[in-house]
Amino acid sequence: MTRIEAAGDTTTGDRNARGAPGAGPAPARPRVPAWWIIARRELIELWLGGRLLALLVLFSVLMSVTAVLREIESAASLIPPVEMIFLTLLSTISFGMLIGVVAGADSISGERERATLEPLLLTPVGRRQIILGKFIAAISPWPVALGLSVPYAIVMSGGDEALVPGFAWTALLGSLLAIAFTGFGLLVSIWSSSNRTSLFVALLAYLLFLIPTQFPGEAQKGNLGYLVQQFNPMQASSGFIEKHIVNNRDPVELSAYLVSQPVAAIIVLLALFRYVAPRLRLEGETLRVRRPPRPLGRAVGPAGAALLLLAFAGVVLPFTTAAADFHGGGSHATARPGDTVTPAIAVTADLEYAVVNNGDSVEFATQVTNLGESDSPPLVIAMNVINLGLGGDPVDPEDWSPERTQAVGVLRPGDTAEQDWTVEAILDGDYMVYMTVVAAPDGAETTTQPVASPGVHITVRGVTRTNPGGVLPVAIGIPVMLGIATILLRRWWNRDRRPSTTPAG
Repeated sequence: MTRIEAAGDTTTGDRNARGAPGAGPAPARPRVPAWWIIARRELIELWLGGRLLALLVLFSVLMSVTAVLREIESAASLIPPVEMIFLTLLSTISFGMLIGVVAGADSISGERERATLEPLLLTPVGRRQIILGKFIAAISPWPVALGLSVPYAIVMSGGDEALVPGFAWTALLGSLLAIAFTGFGLLVSIWSSSNRTSLFVALLAYLLFLIPTQFPGEAQKGNLGYLVQQFNPMQASSGFIEKHIVNNRDPVELSAYLVSQPVAAIIVLLALFRYVAPRLRLEGETLRVRRPPRPLGRAVGPAGAALLLLAFAGVVLPFTTAAADFHGGGSHATARPGDTVTPAIAVTADLEYAVVNNGDSVEFATQVTNLGESDSPPLVIAMNVINLGLGGDPVDPEDWSPERTQAVGVLRPGDTAEQDWTVEAILDGDYMVYMTVVAAPDGAETTTQPVASPGVHITVRGVTRTNPGGVLPVAIGIPVMLGIATILLRRWWNRDRRPSTTPAG
């Protein structure tokens, strides 16, 4: 690596530009920040040298393999488009963070092993500017990986409208995660004595954050499960995107899942530029945590325990309070314990039956009418799907409709409320879809009789699709094009850097 001439340095070219005495002052040259010079050199080395392109080829191969496997699974058991979008966006975040971790972990320890760090440290450039330039270069693959995921998301979405908000949230949360994981890779790289150690520690930490996102939903229920989901920035991003685009939850309602990402990014940046960057050395130091002085340790112990209890109470108590409000809230019962109240409610549907192909959508509407002489209690209507086949396998309504429950509210005597529904034909066979209206009881010791609608008989015919959604051209084309571009750039770069053997003159 050549010497870096930052702003304020005096070079031979500057002296020649001044000219002879009396020639007048030379025009002022723009001051180029040292961090930008380092970032530009790092970007040229990483991109034109082919290292980042090789990682992006790996990214595209992983995206292609997962896309093809999901299409094969969807051919046997159709996956709703919103879930396909979510799975594609989750792969984008997971594989994109892997590139950032590897690029960050190799940035400093790799230069130590290649003996290119010492000339950089000998230049009159601040340590923070060196780290900033390398951080910009290491995080640069994330926008490219996000752009490469667009064709996969478009093909897998099938034109579903959830793609735009899902991709927008992925860009925002993924950028925060890229800052955190790339910065963490740089931290490990600075303190590691070898490149192998740096990559091992960084990848191990990445896997610890990634593995919980692969757990089944049943393993993450309860207050402790939700607490872990919100504290793990990668898992919080996965949970937020899934609940928002798959379950149609409002982002305000899911605000607890949007805290860990900016907090992680801020903590990593502060540690990187405030504490570690000024201590950048030619030799790596072993990762260790220094024990605080005894008086400070005595003060930190109770304070840390108090902060941990406050954080636990701030996250867990809202869940327990909400559960208490749900089970014991509201007015007390006006009827005797055990009484069942049957509301004067009628529910009908404007569709009796439908015959569709596997993958088609069925749209219909329901009407809820108050037949009583007084205002109804608050009403909620829910969708239910039953398999009429011989096996009678259970059906998960979440896979069949993006919205399974709607609030009707209070109806005045004679009023009617209408609700729109969409059912996705997931599996071939005979199914019965019906709606159930539930009135809120008067208290904890009373209940109400649900009112069911006439069933909507849906017959789904199996259809075999060849290359559904056109995923194969994308899955094959993108890795092949990236591989060809990588090979050509590597050849050009190696030929351009090869010393010339032509005699001078």
